[in-house]
Amino acid sequence: MRRVVVHEGPLIVGGGLAGLSAALEAVPVAGVSKGALVVTPAPLLDACSSAWAQGGMAAALGKDDSAELHAKDTEVAGAGLVVPEVAEALTEHGRETVEWLASLGAPFDRDADGGFAVSLEAAHSMPRVARVGGDGAGRAILSAVVEAARAASHIEIWEDGRLRGLLQDASGRVRGAVIERAGVLVDVHAHAVVLATGGIGGLFEVTTNPAALRGEGMALAYLAGAEILDPEFVQFHPTAIDVGLDPAPLATEALRGEGARLVDRDGKFLIGPEPDADLAARDIVARAVHEARASARGAFLDARAAVGDHFPHEFPAVFAACQGAGIDPRVQPIPVAAAVHYHMGGIAAGEDGRTSVAGLYAIGECAATGVHGANRLASNSLLEAATFGRQAGRAAAREGAVAVGEVSAVMVGGDLPEPEMMALRAAMTRYCGVVRGGEGLEALCRMLDEMAVSHPVALSVVAAQLVAEGALERRESRGGHFRSDYPQTDKVALHTRMTARVAVAV
Repeated sequence: MRRVVVHEGPLIVGGGLAGLSAALEAVPVAGVSKGALVVTPAPLLDACSSAWAQGGMAAALGKDDSAELHAKDTEVAGAGLVVPEVAEALTEHGRETVEWLASLGAPFDRDADGGFAVSLEAAHSMPRVARVGGDGAGRAILSAVVEAARAASHIEIWEDGRLRGLLQDASGRVRGAVIERAGVLVDVHAHAVVLATGGIGGLFEVTTNPAALRGEGMALAYLAGAEILDPEFVQFHPTAIDVGLDPAPLATEALRGEGARLVDRDGKFLIGPEPDADLAARDIVARAVHEARASARGAFLDARAAVGDHFPHEFPAVFAACQGAGIDPRVQPIPVAAAVHYHMGGIAAGEDGRTSVAGLYAIGECAATGVHGANRLASNSLLEAATFGRQAGRAAAREGAVAVGEVSAVMVGGDLPEPEMMALRAAMTRYCGVVRGGEGLEALCRMLDEMAVSHPVALSVVAAQLVAEGALERRESRGGHFRSDYPQTDKVALHTRMTARVAVAV
């Protein structure tokens, strides 16, 4: 028999920037809630994509920049599938969000006048990425938020809880979640459940994300009846450091912003000689890296002239990763590969995190708010996590009272055995990677269907099926999704919306 815990407030699953931003804003509401319960499977700052982010946070901070221009760049990068109002809502809060984080202690780099120092990243029309220590933004920002969350009297944190299922009443409303702690399943009844469970990098063989992130939150939301939006859109970062590690260390895009160039083993440019050629949208650069490696030319990031001796103090995280692999980026090019970095698709959600299922919210990378479209603009993810996470925390704190006796449905998911998991990751990389084709996707879907029969409660299989089926249904190439058999981009951009495993373009 499982334990039962009643929490009079929102249950937030995930301890990254989105989850903790939501928790900080989920202050008690008289007669409604008493604060937030945050559940994470590992200690805060561990196994969390937010802490691994290198580039920084995009926001219109410069005197020549504007929220409108930032929104326009976001729409262009998203290849027709960005929802303009949502992009505008995000970018309008850019400065406010950066200043809020700075007030919590996030040590953003400053310029000589004391303003926020900003750098240029791919597909931005001007420098607007606020950084910390060159390439340490994610961990530094999250460290400040973690400290604030630990000090907040209205936040309770479980650092040993893994999401296993959702609790629903007869109407389908989510009433809580099943959390595993020390091998014991606990039914946590709550006003609302906020999923901040991260991305799907662990479904692929080569990723820059924690391998434990396998889309389980998305899978549970789908099984609970939530709409899944554009799951086929996966962003591949073109400059993962190719030294055989799992996950792969990342060479931040800011290096290319400083002038580092992508070359093959003979020193020839992968994309072109123009100074800004390597700052094209990530899907373009990732395919160039993929093609160079597939053709045995090799792919390397040459930062010798652009950074050189300044590497240790300007990009300490990248320098340390290279040194650990026996590479000195001051005097030799860095071998790179395209790796899964961010999931644009996910659980369809509004700016305040609300999904199509009452009582269920989704924020951060597991959510698809319409702001990233088919291709995320660099460094918009941390901004979205904090901005929309805060809004979701406020909304969830105002949900109705807990109704323990009304729970009538409990879904509990399980794990895929490790050998099958490795096979799934290899197949996803081979058939649903940077370049996809119909025959490969059909083979992948058949394999996943067979796994689903053998392991009917494996949430990683459900998540992989959503991505693979969406990729098979989208018979065009757009943003992060490239089909070798359908290389054209359709004139009209249509979203993929999935419920009950039916994919439709609307």
